[in-house]
Amino acid sequence: MKPDPPQVAIAILQQEDRFLLQLRDDIPEIVYPGYWAMFGGHLEAAETPERALVREIAEEIGYTVPASYRFRSYSSASVIRHVFVVPLQVGLEALQLQEGWDMALWLPTEIRRAEKYSQAAGGIRYLAPPHQKILLDFLDYQ
Repeated sequence: MKPDPPQVAIAILQQEDRFLLQLRDDIPEIVYPGYWAMFGGHLEAAETPERALVREIAEEIGYTVPASYRFRSYSSASVIRHVFVVPLQVGLEALQLQEGWDMALWLPTEIRRAEKYSQAAGGIRYLAPPHQKILLDFLDYQ
């Protein structure tokens, strides 16, 4: 019997009409190295997606999730993504990037283009395709 795929909890961090994304480290051993993606991560043993979301956001940017609601789950053979919408109620200066290469607020037009300049990377980097699909689904849903 094939084991269940790993599960992750990820956040659509929304501030008005913009969305906070992380530029993933450019390390070949990780999924989508050097791509823009949503914040979040793997569920630990016996952890609910909601608890994982709160823990991951605190670990990655030092932000306390004020509230969230589940948007959707996306399943594939390689991963189950539990996606939550989280209001971002502080400016970027109040956040501490503790995981990743860069972070930036994206406009819907940038999400559709799937690319954004990163000063930390010194060039244009691309949005990870599964994360672009999720964000486009969310934009269509609104």
